[in-house]
Amino acid sequence: MLPGYQEKGDGLRCPLSFGMAQIILDNYGPGKLPKKEAPVVLKYIIKRLISLIPVIVLVTILLFALLKFMPGDPVRMMLGPGLKAEQYKAAEAVMRVKLGLDKSYPEQYFRWIGNTLSGELGWSSLSNRPVKDAISEPMRNTVILNIFVIILELAITLPVGIMCAVKRGSRFDNFWQVFSLVTYSMPSFFVALTLIYVVAINLQLLPPGGMPLTAYGKNFAYYVSWLRYMALPVITLTIISLAGTIRYVRNAMIDALSQDYIRTARSKGLAEKVVIYSHAFRNALIPISTIIIFSVFSLFSGSAITETVFAWNGIGQVLVKALLNRDFMLVSAMNLFFASLSITANFVADITYGLVDPRIKLE
Repeated sequence: MLPGYQEKGDGLRCPLSFGMAQIILDNYGPGKLPKKEAPVVLKYIIKRLISLIPVIVLVTILLFALLKFMPGDPVRMMLGPGLKAEQYKAAEAVMRVKLGLDKSYPEQYFRWIGNTLSGELGWSSLSNRPVKDAISEPMRNTVILNIFVIILELAITLPVGIMCAVKRGSRFDNFWQVFSLVTYSMPSFFVALTLIYVVAINLQLLPPGGMPLTAYGKNFAYYVSWLRYMALPVITLTIISLAGTIRYVRNAMIDALSQDYIRTARSKGLAEKVVIYSHAFRNALIPISTIIIFSVFSLFSGSAITETVFAWNGIGQVLVKALLNRDFMLVSAMNLFFASLSITANFVADITYGLVDPRIKLE
């Protein structure tokens, strides 16, 4: 008879004292773990948000300095060459007062921050309308483009990277290693021009670039045309992004599969799929999630060349045109957007670490 047990009827029972039951309920009862874990995560998120404040301030100061020390005069770019000398001087003085350029640099900085927070990003001399109106449609086009790229990238990268690690040294692994090496060394414009020459010109399967027309309404044919015009830019960006992410996923999985706990899991007779996906892949998620997060956010800033080659009306093409035409307000808005993406990517990566791997203490 085991100590503390008493035999009753058809089995062994271990009666719990009231004190022991109370201790178990106090420590492991319903709702205890969430109450302990939630404040830790919340405190960590608040701490990370507070630490972002000096970073944001420094970034805005650098962007403001870049805006002020760029060659050229934004007022002259807005007025243009069509005015006479007397009219030009009067209009220039009025415009400088309107834009707050007659103030000191600190006053201009705080005015710029206040306008940015209220959604007033300035006036675009390139499109002759407010900056927020000039970037709204290109922003939508870039977001739609990158959503398709992200879906394709994840759908290809994760299974291919895992299989390359599992079948290390096989023909499958060697093929994707060569593919990654070749595509990683090719610039995006070369991939874009190659696809245009092969798919659009020789095979004539897809349009070489541009945007679908909306003159006949947004019906089913319009959306099919949208997908056709978007196909080559999506394929180009997907090929470029696959090169690096496949290698990162493969290396992370190889490192995870070489650990002692994997050998222990296999020695216990677990199925290979369980070992790979439930043990190795879960522990490889930290480096994988990091590279995927930064890859997703970098697509928005890295699509400028691709959008320009395919004449896709996105924020990348708008930024290139703004730089060539010295549209200062539009350039500053784009730089602020890309800087915000970088800060957000770092913040999301930090939070993901603790959510993916519970061994990391959120303190």
